Amino acid sequence: MCQKAIYPGSFDPITYGHIDIIKRALKIFDEVIVAVANNSSKRPLLSTSERVKMVKQATKGFDRIVVESFDGLVVEYAHKKRIGVIVRGLRMISDFEYEFQMALTNRKLAPDVETIYLMPSESYSYISSKLLKEAAFLGADISNFVPKSIEKKLKAKFKKK
Repeated sequence: MCQKAIYPGSFDPITYGHIDIIKRALKIFDEVIVAVANNSSKRPLLSTSERVKMVKQATKGFDRIVVESFDGLVVEYAHKKRIGVIVRGLRMISDFEYEFQMALTNRKLAPDVETIYLMPSESYSYISSKLLKEAAFLGADISNFVPKSIEKKLKAKFKKK
C-alpha cells in the first residue's frame, strides 16, 4: 500500500456503488479521505452536513477512512491536505467524457495531482444518485442500492416535500 488518496463527490446520497469504490481504494491506499463536495451549483437534495453524516453511517466500521466536506476545487483541497492522488469511480462509458475533461482540467491546474479511476462491481455499474433520488421520490424500493439508514433518510426527506 502507499500513501493517501482523496475520493471526492457529492454523495447525494452515497450508494453501494460509492461504497464499492471506497473498498477498492482501501486495497491500494493507506488512507482514503472521502471528501463531500459543498457545491451548491449542483443543487443537492441533502445538505452538506447531512451527506457527511450519511457517508459516515454508511462506512461505519471501515478502517483508514476519513470523511469530511470541502469547498472549492478538489485540486486545491488536495494541495491543502498534501495528497497527490484523486480517486474517481467510472461506471459506464457515458461517464468517460466528463471524467476525462475533469481529469485534464485538474492536471492543467495542478500537474502534481494524479487522478486514478476505479470501476465498481458490475452489479453497481448502473447505479446513479440522481436516478435513485427520482425512484425514492416516486416511492420505489431502493434497498438494493443504498444502505438501510440512507433509504430511511431519503424516504423521510421526500415525506417532508
